[in-house]
Amino acid sequence: MSQNAITIGSKVRIHRVRDRIPAEMVGLLQSDASGVVKEFKMTDGSGIGVVVELSNGSTGWFFDDEITPA
Repeated sequence: MSQNAITIGSKVRIHRVRDRIPAEMVGLLQSDASGVVKEFKMTDGSGIGVVVELSNGSTGWFFDDEITPA
């Protein structure tokens, strides 16, 4: 994925999750895996994470390789 394709306000789809997440978020992503990019965050100094607002209004952050443009 090219970072140029994803900007704040972009609609994205979460297509995979590398880390463990709460069961509530698993259920939400199974029913609707789309959201809107709210901000970017440095992960561990070597990558960029993306904060996504999901359909229920909650937010989660994902690695850039876990999302695609919607």
